[in-house]
Amino acid sequence: MTKQFPDGFLWGGATAANQYEGGFGEGGRGFATSDTSRAVSPEERKSMGGEFTTPMTLEKLKFAMEDTEGLYPKRWGSDFYHRYKEDIALFAEMGFKTFRLSIAWPRIFPKGDELEPNEEGLAFYDKVFDELNKYGIEPLVTLSHYEFPIHLVTEYGGWKNRKVIDFFVRYAETVFNRYKGKVKYWLTFNEINILGLTGYLSGGLLFEDGKLHLDEMYQAVHHQFIASALATKAAHEIDPENQVGMMLARMESYPATCNPDDIMEAIKKDQSNLFYSDVQVRGEYPRYMKRFFKENNIELQFEPGDEAILKQYPVDFMSFSYYMTSIARANPSGEKTSGNLMLGESNPYLEASDWGWQIDPVGLRVTLNKLYDRYQVPLFIVENGLGALDKVEEDGSIHDSYRIDYLEKHIEQMYEAIEDGVELLGYTPWGCIDLVSASTSEMSKRYGFIYVDADDQGNGSFDRSRKDSFFWYKDVIATNGANILND
Repeated sequence: MTKQFPDGFLWGGATAANQYEGGFGEGGRGFATSDTSRAVSPEERKSMGGEFTTPMTLEKLKFAMEDTEGLYPKRWGSDFYHRYKEDIALFAEMGFKTFRLSIAWPRIFPKGDELEPNEEGLAFYDKVFDELNKYGIEPLVTLSHYEFPIHLVTEYGGWKNRKVIDFFVRYAETVFNRYKGKVKYWLTFNEINILGLTGYLSGGLLFEDGKLHLDEMYQAVHHQFIASALATKAAHEIDPENQVGMMLARMESYPATCNPDDIMEAIKKDQSNLFYSDVQVRGEYPRYMKRFFKENNIELQFEPGDEAILKQYPVDFMSFSYYMTSIARANPSGEKTSGNLMLGESNPYLEASDWGWQIDPVGLRVTLNKLYDRYQVPLFIVENGLGALDKVEEDGSIHDSYRIDYLEKHIEQMYEAIEDGVELLGYTPWGCIDLVSASTSEMSKRYGFIYVDADDQGNGSFDRSRKDSFFWYKDVIATNGANILND
């Protein structure tokens, strides 16, 4: 019997406006938190990533907004704003069934708190979705992906202010109504747990003393939980065909040994990661967080009805990013390894990428089984991939066999998880076309099947070309994975 993925499996790729779209200052778009992300110096690279986890202050924010000499690559990204037709045609050539992108909130509401949206912004995404629909590509749209209107930061204090819930719901209702019939798969907040690590990019939080304040961060997360639930409610009311998911940066960790203390440490790491999906999928705060809040002197402010809102409007499916795994040890002393906003002890059984991220395909099967056992809702892998230094040969070809090998091994484990009984909707590898890194704002850390001729300073033609992985992935989609699974 030929092995292949289920009929209707959604193969595609993933991007985000803050790293890919560009069009800074065009079409009425307002300032976003991502616009203040400076390029990270070479010595800061191959690590957790520059300013990504550094607390933001008002002084630094204002400097970045007024800076005319600094390098802020996310402002131009990969120039999708001007090249969307060309890019979507390339996605169609690969055979994409779905394309994950985000809407830039400040392109729809430039300041975030307006009563009326920006028509130019709405019209731009109309054109994008029409182009996708022309090729039969299903949009998978993230409402908030590390791109928050700066005005809501300076005037309201970001997501720690409950008023922002209403602004977000107005934005969500606006795009749900506008793109009814064009988009049916939605994600509310990208990697919602990252707010608990960074505060600024997705939460708009400023910390003038240079320290992250857990009480403010978890209050902001609570407001995002309520906003997500109310957006889910609106999505279903506006169009019953809509499916709304939550999105988690999955941080799978293994106990370092069979020492019960190490096993307990792995459980704690799981709880700190899965707290966010527990609330959004199960519709209530898990009991284990009571101890965490107590021990960290965190007292969340709930308004009357908050618990009912969470319970009544959970998400329809769970999506997540998966790049690597880490080691949990109660008394850590081993060598640290870099990763996707996580630092853990190096695993001697795994290889690592150019950026020190440990490569663990079997860990994806572990994650899929654990999440499905826990939640019993459909899962969607919306980020996975290998950031690497690609070399352009004299004839223009790019031989990225390392990327093919990485993705092939992960796809094989996805199939095994489906055979295990996991309900998996689709797979959208991250950065299907080269884009600016979220953590370091560099272009040289490339993930794509499609090469973008631009360097870390934004120099280059920005022309697109196909890597070897482009043709490989085209075959994967055309055969529904059979070309990999039946070698």
